[in-house]
Amino acid sequence: MSDTAPTADGTSEGTADTATRVFLEHRELLFALAYNMLGSVADTEDVLQETWLAWAPKNEALNAERIGSPRAYLVRVAINKALARQNAISRRRETYVGPWLPEPLVTPLDGTLPAGDHDGTEAVERAETVSMALMVVLETLTPLERAVFVLNEVFGYAHTEIADILERSPAAIRQLAHRARGHVHARRPRYEVDPRLRRQVTERFLTAAFGGDLQELLRLLAPDATLWSDGGGKAPAAGLRPVHGSDKIARLLIARASRPPQRVDIRYRRVNGDPSAVVFAGGSPFAVLVLDLTPDGERVCGVYAVTNPDKLHASLWGDDPPQGPRDRGDLQP
Repeated sequence: MSDTAPTADGTSEGTADTATRVFLEHRELLFALAYNMLGSVADTEDVLQETWLAWAPKNEALNAERIGSPRAYLVRVAINKALARQNAISRRRETYVGPWLPEPLVTPLDGTLPAGDHDGTEAVERAETVSMALMVVLETLTPLERAVFVLNEVFGYAHTEIADILERSPAAIRQLAHRARGHVHARRPRYEVDPRLRRQVTERFLTAAFGGDLQELLRLLAPDATLWSDGGGKAPAAGLRPVHGSDKIARLLIARASRPPQRVDIRYRRVNGDPSAVVFAGGSPFAVLVLDLTPDGERVCGVYAVTNPDKLHASLWGDDPPQGPRDRGDLQP
């Protein structure tokens, strides 16, 4: 049978294979775009499935019209599918117990490439996932503002390209971009902390917390630091609202660490691109801890603790062997 022989449903084997290959080539980009807009792996995977269902018929039929720019087409579909899911996500958030944090994306700390990613393409796309701290700020934007910010500020799309993706005028996109950028930078000014320094501070912070060293925690925490703890009503958390102030945070962390549920094992990994900590209790994932540092890297201004078991299970290994965007490295102790 030739590469373009028709199948029973009227498609071509050759074009079907090509459609699959092209989609897989762009899958990590689409994952990063949708995740940065939604903060949920499950919703992101649903968006990718919907994008595939829109993409495949455009390529597999024998009389299908050729798409000039597959990347542009796939990005446009994925972005709009993600926007369409925002209402359902917002309704879920209204009944969520306590602070909501994005589902953490965990990767090896040493930058080891996922299996099969020999040229580093997947790692590059995945690196475009924004930090946990910035994800929390993005939650305060409107869906359209967030889409424009992600496309422009994170992935470098021009306003004219975004206008085509969102079917808005360039002038409207520029206004959305200006408003989103001002909103985000007012809440979290742009700066980068050296990853080695971030890991050192994270290790000192965890050592102090689990060692009961109150004074060291107070030295590390900025006076106006904030703790977000997401248990989703299914796991221990710091309360129904964020905790403000270094003294309150330090005492709370020491009190919790002094009563661990089982044997604690701390593994250092990258979470949303930043060196962070994954805490295991009795061999199972118990918490992901991400620190946000002050611009000088000397003190901790934000603590993000995810203990919701649904988010930890999906992020760290899942039911099936890790693959694609779910391949977060071997975190099992």
